[in-house]
Amino acid sequence: MTMSQSVTIRTHTVTNSSTAVIINTGYLKTLGGLLKLFQLALGVVCVAIIANYFGPYRQYSNAAELFFLLMTTSFLIGTFILLLSCLTSPSTSTIIAKTIYELLYHSIAFGLYLAASLTFIIHVSNMKGYAHYDTLMAGAICGLVNAALYLISTIVALRTYRGI
Repeated sequence: MTMSQSVTIRTHTVTNSSTAVIINTGYLKTLGGLLKLFQLALGVVCVAIIANYFGPYRQYSNAAELFFLLMTTSFLIGTFILLLSCLTSPSTSTIIAKTIYELLYHSIAFGLYLAASLTFIIHVSNMKGYAHYDTLMAGAICGLVNAALYLISTIVALRTYRGI
C-alpha cells in the first residue's frame, strides 16, 4: 500500500534597503578586543611621537628611527584594519580568531615591534642631553609595552587556534 502526500512550499522574498552599520561592541569586552584596542592606542602614541620628531628642519634620519617609524606605522594600520573588521562583522571576530592568521600576525608584530623598540631605545639612550630625549624615550618605552601586548595576543591566539 502506497500513500502519497501533497506538499505545498511557499517562499517569501524579503528585501531590506537599510544602510545601517551594525557595530559588534561586545567584541571590545573580550580579551582579544581589549588587547587590540590598547595596541591601537599605544600605536597611535608611538607613531605620533616619532612622526613629530621628523620635521622639515631635520637634515638626516637614523636607521633606528626609520625602523621604529616603519614598524609602528605598519602595525598601527594592520591592527586598525583587524579591529575594524571584527567590530563591523560579528562573524569575523569568531572565525578569524580560530584561523592561523591572528597567530602569525601577532607573533610577527611582537618580534618586529620588540626589535624596533630595542633598537630605538638604544639609539635614544645615546642622546642624553638632547632636547627631545624624554619624549623619544617615552615613545621607545611605549613601543616595548606594545610589544608585550602583542606577545600576550600571540599567546591568546595560540590557545584559541589550538582550542585550549
